[in-house]
Amino acid sequence: MADNTENTNIESTAPEDVSEVKRIRIEKLRELVSSGNNPYNKVRYDRDATALGVRENFDTLENTEVRIAGRMMSRRDMGKANFIDVMDGSGRLQVYVRVNDVGEDVFAAFKKWDIGDIVGVEGLVFRTRRGEISIHAHKIELLSKSLLPLPEKFHGLVDKELRYRQRYVDLIMNPDVKDTFYKRSRILSEVRAYLDGRGYLEVDTPVLHTLEIGAAARPFRTHHNALDIDMFLRIETELYLKRLIVGGFDKVYEVGRIFRNEGMDSTHNPEFTTIEMYEAYTDYKGMMDLIEDMYRTVARKVCGSAKITYQGVEIDMESPWARLSMTEAVKKYSGADYYEWKTDEDARNAAAKLGVTVEEGKDATKGNVLVALFDAFVEDKLVQPTFIYDYPVENSPLAKRKASEPQFTERFEYFITCHEMGNAFSELNDPIDQRARFEKQVAARKAQGINAEVDEDFVTALEYGMPPTGGLGFGFDRLVMLLTDSASIRDVLLFPTMKPLK
Repeated sequence: MADNTENTNIESTAPEDVSEVKRIRIEKLRELVSSGNNPYNKVRYDRDATALGVRENFDTLENTEVRIAGRMMSRRDMGKANFIDVMDGSGRLQVYVRVNDVGEDVFAAFKKWDIGDIVGVEGLVFRTRRGEISIHAHKIELLSKSLLPLPEKFHGLVDKELRYRQRYVDLIMNPDVKDTFYKRSRILSEVRAYLDGRGYLEVDTPVLHTLEIGAAARPFRTHHNALDIDMFLRIETELYLKRLIVGGFDKVYEVGRIFRNEGMDSTHNPEFTTIEMYEAYTDYKGMMDLIEDMYRTVARKVCGSAKITYQGVEIDMESPWARLSMTEAVKKYSGADYYEWKTDEDARNAAAKLGVTVEEGKDATKGNVLVALFDAFVEDKLVQPTFIYDYPVENSPLAKRKASEPQFTERFEYFITCHEMGNAFSELNDPIDQRARFEKQVAARKAQGINAEVDEDFVTALEYGMPPTGGLGFGFDRLVMLLTDSASIRDVLLFPTMKPLK
């Protein structure tokens, strides 16, 4: 392949040089406009090939005429002939442009084009003497003008914050970033295919809610002018999906955009995507089997194996996932035995001996203490896929109580790479119990000075009767992080939330 280098007039793109480069390019644009060749007037270019398609089908396409279009990424100037690299959505392809083939006027105009300009090329597929698959152009035209220089090619766009703010440049300069988002799309397609193949119906539920419910997450507030009421962006899709179970849909799921007015870190963004699914006549153990098989199936299809590497650690989703109750997990990793605590005070004393302060202080129950010890001693040990089940009723307001131990609920969360990936219940379908838990939750929120209301319509739905139901929700972005080996949620969101620059 030719040793492509940048045009000399844009090699330097330090901040102090950008304005000068832009000025020069605007002058070039003015010349084009004044000569009747405004590139922004181009409305269509019919392509019949892509860069990847030409490379993959070279044996068939050799000496065949093709039309491609894309961004000019590099140029090697040899006087009356140039080699350029053109990048489209599938990748890069070398193009050979010679004055004798395209004509002196076109070639003279072409020599003034800049790296970053969008071009259309028509020519014959061939292989250079160095073995590089290329196109020998006999027609080339400018389709759009780039007024700003691309980052200098040897360093690319490496500043993390700038990459997130200017994702469009990031996608141009870093092909592996584009691959991540192609993979994200495929992961979503495979999840949908899995659920659709098992009889689930994909549905859409409201994003704007009229109630600020008592859940722990803080919502974003907006105002509906026509109705003159405050509304809230949803923090979950759960309650509407369970209304559909009441209404007679036996299996439903939603790929839902969720909004939470909370902090930001490597696994949290104020808006993110969840997938929630509900199935009548099953329970939380049925949902365990479902999610384990779904992760395994999606990983095989997208990554080629359910044994993957994440941040240098092999993650085995192929083998049966570990399953521990919360009491078993806490005992295993901290030594504390829930069943030895006779009173809430016993539990608080046990936590104190282990150096754990429970937020609720002197009012903390055994269940509160169990969760606190889990957070302190267990979660960071759960590297391999692990189900933790049977959560205390205190922190599971929507889960059904465990009949044999009513202080616990039929709830599980599953963990991979020491992060909670999803949450599931045997859904609470007792409207009386549900109302009592909602009221307790709302009272706790109001005691903190936070507004909250009971969702009376949801309770009414339960009063019509909901069958035994298993429900599960998981963070889709975290699944994408796992399967693309991405350390931050910002790496798998095309446009993560950023504080505006002044």
